[in-house]
Amino acid sequence: MIQVGIVGGTGYTGVELLRLLANHSQAEVKIITSRAEAGLRVDELYPNLRGFFDIEFTAPDVDELAACDVVFFATPHGVAQAMMPELLARGVRVVDLSADFRIRDAELWSSWYDQQHSCPELLPQAVYGLPELNREAIASAQLVACPGCYPTAIELGFLPLLEQGIVDPGDLIASAASGSSGAGRQAKIPMLLAETGESFKAYGAAGHRHLPEIEQTLNDVLPAGSESARVTFVPHLVPMVRGIHATLYANLKGNAVDLQALFEERFANEPFVDVMPAGSLPETRTVKGSNVCRLAVLEPQQRGKVVVLSVIDNLTRGSSGQAIQNMNIMFGFDETEGLNLPGLLP
Repeated sequence: MIQVGIVGGTGYTGVELLRLLANHSQAEVKIITSRAEAGLRVDELYPNLRGFFDIEFTAPDVDELAACDVVFFATPHGVAQAMMPELLARGVRVVDLSADFRIRDAELWSSWYDQQHSCPELLPQAVYGLPELNREAIASAQLVACPGCYPTAIELGFLPLLEQGIVDPGDLIASAASGSSGAGRQAKIPMLLAETGESFKAYGAAGHRHLPEIEQTLNDVLPAGSESARVTFVPHLVPMVRGIHATLYANLKGNAVDLQALFEERFANEPFVDVMPAGSLPETRTVKGSNVCRLAVLEPQQRGKVVVLSVIDNLTRGSSGQAIQNMNIMFGFDETEGLNLPGLLP
């Protein structure tokens, strides 16, 4: 049994970590922090956890966190950097759900997140936590940077195509839509029900913070000598609470390819990627509350344009579920421990 600490437990990713860890047979949550809610019982803020946790929120304390085997950071960007050097120096293993350690170039990170990175020396040791790509490195990592929600859906959809070099990497398009929980648990006028209901809109079309993370990962998988991956990424807000639907487009470079077989073979042994039968199309509701990324691939009218449809729950596979999947790999547990859950229907 390992001891778990969670920094930043009052947001949606924090409560999702608790929901999943409540049924994890090998992990016990010992500490959950919140400066604003220190002293409040977890189940008072989140009554769905009554009967599962009897702990209180506490102010972050490095000494207390250092007594844990693993610490999750479910915090806004910039927060994890403050405590990371000391925690790592004391041997704690960390899974960071924020964007602080996903981008390897500190200057690039700073240009997208509008602040200086306070510990760029740690960036080289952070392992990007996409299990389907970096499982072996995750197993021995001390610091894992959990991928973002949009990047998870988009990268998994493009991986088989780019690894085999069968599409033009310089002209990739990702049109993706997320539920409102992706914006976090803050009071923002644009996220009010009256503002989002019965509406559908794009945002960040001129440039979204997840773009450099996506392009960095896709460039890592390209065959030697390939043109750099360039993605046109347009996110949208859809009036639902949870879920991401990404529609991905790429241009085939050569002769016809059995795309269905390619995807089925690539993900045949992946417990949390489901390639749907040919002709089937995924829906976000089928992955709600689960750690599964569900994919479909097709070439409409056989015109050389590949379309991949990718759906995830942004809070589970796109954040907290993937974080626990990384923890399972790091500690040698069954990768599906605490995560083998079907989607919630209806």
